[in-house]
Amino acid sequence: MEDKKHIDAVTAAGLLVAMGIIYGDIGTSPLYTLRAIIGPENIIRADVIRGALSCVLWTLTLQTTVKYVILILRADNRGEGGIFALYALVRRHARWLTLPAIIGGSALLADGIITPPISVSSAVEGLRLLYPAITHVQIIEIVIAILTILFLIQAFGTNVVGTAFGPIMLVWFVMLGTLGAIQIAHAPGILAAINPYYAWWLLSEYPGGFWLLGSVFLCTTGAEALYSDMGHCGRANIRVSWVFVKSCLILNYFGQGAWLVSMQGQTLKDRIPFYEIMPPWFLTVGIVIATAATVIASQALISGSFTLISEAIRLNFWPKVQLRYPSVQKGQLYVPSVNMLLWAGCVGVVLYFRESSNMEAAYGLAITLTMLMTTLLMSYYLYTHKYQAWWVVLFLTVYLGIEGSFLVANLIKFPHGGWVSVLIGATIAGVMYIWLQAFQIKLRLTEYVRIDQYTQAIKELSRDISIPKYATHIVFMSNAARQSEIESKIIYSIFQKRPKRADIYWFVHVDTTDDPYTMEYKVNTIAPDDAYKVTFKLGFRVEQRINLFFRKVIEDMVKNKEVDITSRYESLSRQNVIGDFRFVVLEKFLSFENELPARERFIMNLYFTIKGFTTPEDRWFGLDSSSVKVEKVPLVIRPVENVQLKRITT
Repeated sequence: MEDKKHIDAVTAAGLLVAMGIIYGDIGTSPLYTLRAIIGPENIIRADVIRGALSCVLWTLTLQTTVKYVILILRADNRGEGGIFALYALVRRHARWLTLPAIIGGSALLADGIITPPISVSSAVEGLRLLYPAITHVQIIEIVIAILTILFLIQAFGTNVVGTAFGPIMLVWFVMLGTLGAIQIAHAPGILAAINPYYAWWLLSEYPGGFWLLGSVFLCTTGAEALYSDMGHCGRANIRVSWVFVKSCLILNYFGQGAWLVSMQGQTLKDRIPFYEIMPPWFLTVGIVIATAATVIASQALISGSFTLISEAIRLNFWPKVQLRYPSVQKGQLYVPSVNMLLWAGCVGVVLYFRESSNMEAAYGLAITLTMLMTTLLMSYYLYTHKYQAWWVVLFLTVYLGIEGSFLVANLIKFPHGGWVSVLIGATIAGVMYIWLQAFQIKLRLTEYVRIDQYTQAIKELSRDISIPKYATHIVFMSNAARQSEIESKIIYSIFQKRPKRADIYWFVHVDTTDDPYTMEYKVNTIAPDDAYKVTFKLGFRVEQRINLFFRKVIEDMVKNKEVDITSRYESLSRQNVIGDFRFVVLEKFLSFENELPARERFIMNLYFTIKGFTTPEDRWFGLDSSSVKVEKVPLVIRPVENVQLKRITT
């Protein structure tokens, strides 16, 4: 109930935070959308301008307002949103839903590599109006410098910078609305474009009009962020603030349209409609505000990518890479490896495309796939939550039709740069697929045994003074979900690899739940004062600080007199000294002694290759490295049988 109150409460601070975090991408679209629709060399026609504006208005209404703000924000996972949160809500009902989740998530991450370069480049290119002699190379250098600084500050967290995001974006939207309203006041006839007839005419009667949808789509590319960042701002704050944001966006688009109509019969060439509607005296201020807005838009996408990766890790879609939490602010997260990859990707995009007008060809194709996948998952959510069948069919039909049209129109971008975003998305999806398949293969082949079969042997080993004591407490990290089971490899490690005598044996299992912020644990007493199994239930957004959590469990058990952790060495026991704890993590490797099917061999080889570059298991679980033993155990898959070996005697 607290989560419902949080996401459905409207506060002034919440509205300001929503302004700074949610609308960066969609809010900076006026920088390039109409320029992309018209094109630099096409003759400007008033009827085409009205059709384009009508398409933009109704796209923002149907796609952003109706689909995301009104409908999809209903599907919250304890206040959290985003495609992986939606997948967590429905994945129990059908296994095939994994595919749209992977495609949608990878396309969203690919969008995070394209958006910062196109947004920052579009803003910085306004410098040409102030300094006509500035070269392409200088603009590229400025854009790369801004992006590099942006990625460097991620390690320090955005807590301080974040407080300024809301007010700056508020200034940005007020500027958008004011500049647009001034132009509309001079040419109010442009408001006729509100009539959806003009959109219909452009798409059905104007030659090649349908293919302009690929550029029209740029106005709504940030709609997915409204859902992804619901946990930061709350559903009600997004819905209320969107009314203001959409009004400012529409005013600016129509203001640009009014200026374009006045240029009828001419071509745009290097002119940028967004900057052309600014008074000359305001241009410098406008460029500064636009650049600040694009940096904020980029920051929001980078933070969103970090959150997406952390969720993918918990859902077994991504390697266990290092996660850092630079501040206490909710949602503050830093993923060093992803930060580096995003920076390299953004710099590569800038160097390859060189100008924002060229980047428009790569932009939009990937995010269209994300929106289509969200539509599929949302339809299944409506179906499983007992919505009337005709509502589900209507939602699915309408949005598959709309987004399918956008996808087809965007496909003409493929040879002109769209292949870049598709390649990035396909690579990310490939990693997700391999990681999930490898997880399922390991799960299928891991052998489990009942703990109670070894209880007596464990108790006897604990009291066998002929074997040197390995540690007072040994803690094994286990994948066995059932309370009564343990991996056979752990039993092998205790009794055979090197007999490990301890006073108390602990088996710790971490269960990642579909609920984002669950923090619970359960203790199963295997043998009093000899062996215990602790199961943590942690949400897919909870940091796995097992060292800290395990200490808390021990404190609770000692307080309740369930266990005595005092050292059993006589001299230390008299001093009430607490015994030492040692964690043992079993790390699997692919044994050569197996017969794998070709497909599974390929997947597992790739899995272990990628794993070599990722965070070790002990660091991932947040364990103290000074008290951890990592043991490598073979992942035996179908041992080789019928070995044709012949003995000879001479």
